[in-house]
Amino acid sequence: MKKRWIYCMSIAFLLMIWLLLYIVIDHHLILPSPLQVFTSLFNIMTQIKYIKIILYSTIRLITSVVIAAVIGITCGMLSSFNQKFQLFIKPYVTILRTIPVISIVVILLILLGFTWTPYVITFFMIFPIVYQGTLQGMRAINPELIDVIKLEERHFIHMIFEFYIPQIKPYIYLTFLQSFGLGLKVLVMAEYLSQTKHSIGNRLYVAKINIMYDEIFAWTVILILIAIFIEWMIEFRMQKLKKEEDEKCMKLSSKKVISQN
Repeated sequence: MKKRWIYCMSIAFLLMIWLLLYIVIDHHLILPSPLQVFTSLFNIMTQIKYIKIILYSTIRLITSVVIAAVIGITCGMLSSFNQKFQLFIKPYVTILRTIPVISIVVILLILLGFTWTPYVITFFMIFPIVYQGTLQGMRAINPELIDVIKLEERHFIHMIFEFYIPQIKPYIYLTFLQSFGLGLKVLVMAEYLSQTKHSIGNRLYVAKINIMYDEIFAWTVILILIAIFIEWMIEFRMQKLKKEEDEKCMKLSSKKVISQN
């Protein structure tokens, strides 16, 4: 309860600063008032065509993150098993991590057009994060546990899904937590530059050329809410996972005490 109160106080403080700046600047074309923005936000959230746009952009984000997660986790695990594969893929990961986003967007727009560019650019930005997180998770696994699981002579695929993935779950969830925020920012920027139809980025562009800054702020609030909601879901799942692990540890410790008695 105390945490929620502090969180609400922080938001109220931010709104107060916004209101003070609006009063000082006193020009709605430079900085719209909170009331104007929330009126635009209400108009957006009550029109089906805008809700569809939000869903389209969200689906693009989730699709890109899921594809990046599958390929990133696979490559991260392969790199932990095979040093040669790790050396082979390292230059590509480094390039994707360091190359400016705008350069990739321009290149992809020329090659792929406005439809596929948001998906591919979001994938390129998220893949290195998922890959590195998976690789770190694999390296953090206790070698003694790996030796024990190998003695059971299970099929390699079974070992992947029954041992390795459960062991690196916290790292995977953490990479998701980092990926969705970054992915949303990159996706909307790509939509804006490529003028993707039925997208939040396109609506930001239309609002800008029509000097509707209250709508720009409203779409920004929506993006923040989407990011908060997704991150809340991931954090909730991480807390649930931690609780399950704690319960397992308690059960194991109680069994040891009973066996000793």
